Amino acid sequence: MNAKTVLPAVGMTAVSMVLTLAVVVMWLGTAMPWPVALVVGLGIDGGWLATLAYERRLAAQGDHSTPVTAVGWSFGLIATGVLIAHALTEESASAWLAVAWLPIAAKALWLVHGLWERTALTGEALDAIQGIQQEARDEAAVARARLRAEASMEETRLTAVTQAGARVAHVQARTADTLSRAWSTLESAREGEDTGRALTSVTTRVTPGVTPRWELPVWGPTEPVSAFALESAGALTDEALDALVDKIRHSETPALSYREMASRFRTAGHSASEVRLRAAWKRVA
Repeated sequence: MNAKTVLPAVGMTAVSMVLTLAVVVMWLGTAMPWPVALVVGLGIDGGWLATLAYERRLAAQGDHSTPVTAVGWSFGLIATGVLIAHALTEESASAWLAVAWLPIAAKALWLVHGLWERTALTGEALDAIQGIQQEARDEAAVARARLRAEASMEETRLTAVTQAGARVAHVQARTADTLSRAWSTLESAREGEDTGRALTSVTTRVTPGVTPRWELPVWGPTEPVSAFALESAGALTDEALDALVDKIRHSETPALSYREMASRFRTAGHSASEVRLRAAWKRVA
């Protein structure tokens, strides 16, 4: 893995050192003996190479020295300055300026290589990190799928409840409409002109000149009678029940209807089945 960064840095360093040496020999060789120019070029490259080697040694030990780094960058800047100065004295300055940045680029590549080494991980660590990331992605995907399923289920449940509520409301509305029409029919029959004559033909008069009034059935809540109250009261004989019914019936004038008599009978705490109570009413009436 280090070859990805170290090889470009080594190549760029070699090219910049050769270029610096060649430029120093060509440029200074005209003003001084070429061996002196060669020594100057080798001095620049040697100082740069020595500081680079020392920096690499410190990096291998996990250490760092700011002065050594500063000296190394100084040699790189000197080499770049020599190349720029040579380019400015040549006729084809642009061509030489195009390669004047090579020493700085070589130092930058070694900097990148050092950062790579400080942040490099082993294969086992990379595999562990990939496994953790994959596990996190799997858990996130499962959580998203679970949330979508729960949302879909809740939507289905709400739809079913809403539809059931609508059906119940529709049935209640139809039932209420039917009951209202039936009640209206009963009220119309009760208030009709021929109702009195029809009732007179099937009932006996309680009082001369008075036709028994047809009471509408009760439509509303009722209070149930507890079994204890029914069992605690003693069963009345037919004679006693007849006398009691007749007494309650004639407690007011005109005589009470069956519904009023039955209500007062049970309010007084007496108990008798509906069949017996109606039979007593018929016998008395």
